[in-house]
Amino acid sequence: QVQLVESGGGFVQAGGSLRLSCAASGLTFSRYAMGWFRQAPGKEREFVVAISWSGITTPCADSVKGRFTISRDNAKNTVYLQMNSLKPEDTAVYYCAARVFGTSRSVDEYDYWGQGTQVTVSS
Repeated sequence: QVQLVESGGGFVQAGGSLRLSCAASGLTFSRYAMGWFRQAPGKEREFVVAISWSGITTPCADSVKGRFTISRDNAKNTVYLQMNSLKPEDTAVYYCAARVFGTSRSVDEYDYWGQGTQVTVSS
């Protein structure tokens, strides 16, 4: 049974930082591309950034460029999202997702999803 469990969300003031983690189990983690997505209230789930099994990252969404960084540790079956210079518009539920083939920006192309972790940024 595949499980993706996000952690590290919380409440932070604008300009602050958070580091999200996503621990995977039940799959051969090193064979999966991993992505981070987010969904704000009343909006569709959107792509943030992704990383291939070998550590090659996709260009992140324009809204987070220069502020968010994805990384992974295949020995720990974990992918991370470092979020710096947070803004109120970054407030959302953040999800990690796994895809057996290469990275993708499409929500529909991922095979497994976590339950999400809430990030709230106050102004």
